[in-house]
Amino acid sequence: MASTTHDTMTEMQDRAILVSLVTDGIKRSGIDPELSLQELVQLAETAGVEVLDVLRQNRETPDSRWFIGKGKVEELRMAAEALGANTAIFDQELSGAQVRNLEESLDLKIIDRTQLILDIFAGRAKTREGIIQVELAQLTYLLPRLSGHGINLSRLGGGIGTRGPGESKLETDRRHIRGRITELKRQLTDVVKTRELHRERRRKAGAVQVALVGYTNAGKSTLLKQLTAADVYIENQLFATLDPTSRVLALPGGKEVVLTDTVGFIQNLPHDLVAAFRATLEEVNEANLVLHVVDASSAMREEQMQVVDEILQDLGAAGKPQIVLFNKSDVCQPEQLEMLTSDATHLKISALDRADLERVTKAIADVLAGETLRFRIPGDRGDLSALLYRVGEVLKQRVEDGDILYEVRLNKEDYAKWGYKLEDYSYTEQTE
Repeated sequence: MASTTHDTMTEMQDRAILVSLVTDGIKRSGIDPELSLQELVQLAETAGVEVLDVLRQNRETPDSRWFIGKGKVEELRMAAEALGANTAIFDQELSGAQVRNLEESLDLKIIDRTQLILDIFAGRAKTREGIIQVELAQLTYLLPRLSGHGINLSRLGGGIGTRGPGESKLETDRRHIRGRITELKRQLTDVVKTRELHRERRRKAGAVQVALVGYTNAGKSTLLKQLTAADVYIENQLFATLDPTSRVLALPGGKEVVLTDTVGFIQNLPHDLVAAFRATLEEVNEANLVLHVVDASSAMREEQMQVVDEILQDLGAAGKPQIVLFNKSDVCQPEQLEMLTSDATHLKISALDRADLERVTKAIADVLAGETLRFRIPGDRGDLSALLYRVGEVLKQRVEDGDILYEVRLNKEDYAKWGYKLEDYSYTEQTE
């Protein structure tokens, strides 16, 4: 009886062998295969998979039938039998035919990197927008691969590859799935319109926005929580948070900004996922300042920073003012810290250290401060006076002939976002 119970538990749990194929194309692309494989281990563990072993193979090109070579397929089959594996997870994206061929040859559940990431995202999405975006990405990924999931679908009963759309949707015909994709895109368009209305209100209100970006698990959500007392989920996992969270952050001097956490980036982030989440990621484009949070303790931090910079480039946000925060400095080795740049826009911090958090808010205030400008605001334009206090640092003010004269530190480049022509109220005066 005990043996039966053990066997049942084994069947319910994904016990996987990870497979990495390094081709000449991957070597030329600059992708680090070992970093990618390390992340695959973390992704699998995040999805609740027990990782039993890792198989590597070098080939000039992928095998069109099995992706890996025939001999490696046999090696994988023997390893799975010896270790009791029921799943093989590939670090690269597979075609539907390759999935089908591997399933038939190995009698294992076959999952690739993209499907694994989508599966994790399906479990993380909480808002309506996030749920729509993940399902859209999953169906877009699965549509050309339906023929490759026959065996997979016949034994669905839990575990990775089964969250989100589910068996009933995957078994419907292509026309139905295309219809569902069309409907999801329509729903997403409505959500994006609502998001754009919120953006427009923030622009007109003169809200200053700061975006937290960084590699997944760099500590962005912890930083958001520590800076703003936000009630956000924090865990030492990849993609611990998915949906963007915005909170008000008070800076030294009383100025307030909107601080937004975004989804963590990762090497080889699935194209379907980037496309589905583009509306969310474009929040970065609206930001006045980008905080790039880096896991300073990671041995691959330079590569991770490069991935983030490339995605910011793709989003059109590469030219934004940026502060780099080398987080987790409290767990770094001294030699690791010595190698890091340290200046006004590159800070070594721990998100758990109160003094470091004060340095971060001061750095944000300094970058956003801009230049000192003077405005003569009519006494009946309380909206303009409130705007100056909200988006700038009021240094001086006095009343003269019914007007209020302000001396404020502001960024001129933000005028267009406010919807006001503040330069119409500017004035000069002789230095006392």
